[in-house]
Amino acid sequence: MLADMNTRLDPNLLDNPLLDFGGLPRFDAVQPQHVAPAMEALLHAAEAALAQATAPDFAPDWQQLARTLDVATERLGRAWGVVSHLNAVADTPELRAAYNALLPRVTEFWTRLGSDEALYAKYKALDDHALDAVQRRARALALQGFVLGGAELQGAAKERFAAIQERQAELAQKFSENALDATDAWTYDATEDEVAGLPPDVRASARAAAQAAGQPQRYRLGLKLPVYLPVMQFAHHRGLRERLYRAYGTRASDQAEGELRRYDNTALMRELLELRTEEARLLGFASFAHLSLKPKMAESPEQVIAFLRDLARRARPHAERDVADMRAYAASELGLGDPQPWDWTYIAERLREARYAYSEQEVKPYFPLPRVLQGLFDLVGRLFELRIVPDQAPVWHPSVRVFRLERDGELIGQFYLDPSARSGKRGGAWMDDVRSRWRRPDDGRLQTPVAHLVCNFSDGADGRPPLLTHDDVTTLLHEFGHGLHHLLTRIDEHDVAGINGVEWDAVELPSQFLENFGWDYEALQGLSGHVDTGAALPRSLFDKMLAARNYQSGLQLLRQVEYALLDMRLHLEGAPDGDVMALLEQVRDEVAVLRPPAWHRMPHTFSHIFAGGYAAGYYSYLWAEVLSADAFAAFEEAAAERGSVLDVPTGRRFRQEILEVGGSRPALESFRAFRGRDPSIDALLRHKGLQAAC
Repeated sequence: MLADMNTRLDPNLLDNPLLDFGGLPRFDAVQPQHVAPAMEALLHAAEAALAQATAPDFAPDWQQLARTLDVATERLGRAWGVVSHLNAVADTPELRAAYNALLPRVTEFWTRLGSDEALYAKYKALDDHALDAVQRRARALALQGFVLGGAELQGAAKERFAAIQERQAELAQKFSENALDATDAWTYDATEDEVAGLPPDVRASARAAAQAAGQPQRYRLGLKLPVYLPVMQFAHHRGLRERLYRAYGTRASDQAEGELRRYDNTALMRELLELRTEEARLLGFASFAHLSLKPKMAESPEQVIAFLRDLARRARPHAERDVADMRAYAASELGLGDPQPWDWTYIAERLREARYAYSEQEVKPYFPLPRVLQGLFDLVGRLFELRIVPDQAPVWHPSVRVFRLERDGELIGQFYLDPSARSGKRGGAWMDDVRSRWRRPDDGRLQTPVAHLVCNFSDGADGRPPLLTHDDVTTLLHEFGHGLHHLLTRIDEHDVAGINGVEWDAVELPSQFLENFGWDYEALQGLSGHVDTGAALPRSLFDKMLAARNYQSGLQLLRQVEYALLDMRLHLEGAPDGDVMALLEQVRDEVAVLRPPAWHRMPHTFSHIFAGGYAAGYYSYLWAEVLSADAFAAFEEAAAERGSVLDVPTGRRFRQEILEVGGSRPALESFRAFRGRDPSIDALLRHKGLQAAC
């Protein structure tokens, strides 16, 4: 408990769940009224610790700095992390107001901490020879962080830098709120005829939603992906597909319908880009892209753009064939001589079914969520020599579950799994930390890491558990890979433990690596079990899936290149007259083979770069996929030699050289330690079926 430090401020602090650090967070007890008093108390404690650590008579000593300052700031970060997490997964007007009221104050403190000249001087004065290798790495990253955080700025420039950070945090939060609210606010009550072709579980959920809204003869559809994507894939009614496509593509923009335009993100995007450019120039960088890449693996924006254009060159012939195939099939089999943007996903799914004789709906019954989870736990347990078992802790929603990781009876870490899409929950999937592994300097005990794993899958219907698509399964594997990176670390310095300190363009390595097991039949036998019979995925069905693995891989890769090029060019050269859409059209002129309508507004919900930390970094997914594909190739080589891709010695080496070391050394060194060489693009091209375009 930290409350004993602050009881003179408010006697009620003893009962504030945000100030209870004795165990896992009391998510079920946190109320909006707890936020302000808790954060003020923690900010007060952190301010006092900063003043003490930067006093002239405070000797620059690593452990003393940690005991004095890091303990206070780590508690502040953990408590604010609870509030931020609840704001993302259990949004209410009251919690949002409480969060937004404290956001400027919290942002101001972290900005000031990262730019404090006196603290910077203490870190510079530390004796490297008195530190071990991990501490030296943490110190080097801290010194770099001070420079990028404005510690070397003076006077008005420093004040402006702080104001920019506060305003950017406010704008990013508003962007995220607009995207969430615009998604939640739109619904359509469809008729029986309109939902023809939709999967039974989607129809059942839509009927239940309509009944709850007083429309028992209708089907209530929304824009959350577990509803939107099946409509685009399977709904035979062309008008329904067009209706949802337009609503989804114009969310949070000037093109939205009527009152929904109040969520328009256009002005926020323009201001964010302007502020990022100003921030970069204050720090002496030519652009925000140059600033963003300073702590990453990639050496320059030009290198990234060349990498992306090379991928586009390799993918384009395949993408052009994909489109030609769809046009021919649509004309001959579907009577669509002039396909529109809302038709392509439907055409692609129908062509897949015809060409490979299987549908995602045929696969879903084999992936009930409970079976997938148990199979995932068994797979990870075997590969990385650990045990995953249910645990108990307070949660924020009844669908959330808690698990613990153990090895030889020892607790390694814990994680929360929040699988279901619902109103008030941000879309997408992500991993976030609750706390990091740390040998605490205040009492010497080892603090084990804890993570959130968040997805947005459909709920079960008609008494059945949730049924996952194969894409859902790979999404779960992806986020679990991030979680393992955070949870399996053996590093005791929290600033470089787990994902902390890992270059941003290498963070996706473990997540994308684990996805590959979703394409191995041995692994999928363990991950699957028919919801009615319990039978594993048949080999015949898997062979069809495998044959279709690279179906439209050229189109998919070009789409990712489009997003990454837009991001990098926005932050390198800026948008013409601040018009993001104008630059997007230029990017599409270069790489796209299918174009959305002029009114489509993808950037307005591109939260990765406007609210999610990937600004001038979206390329990381493709960059890290080179690493992850090459890493998985080691398991393929083991399978060729020893008969199983679930090879324990190779898994042990991956765990020890990649997962356990976290950010305690450069990612390239970790990769070399695992593979014995530099990464190669060959495995990625092979996995995507693009070798012929080389």
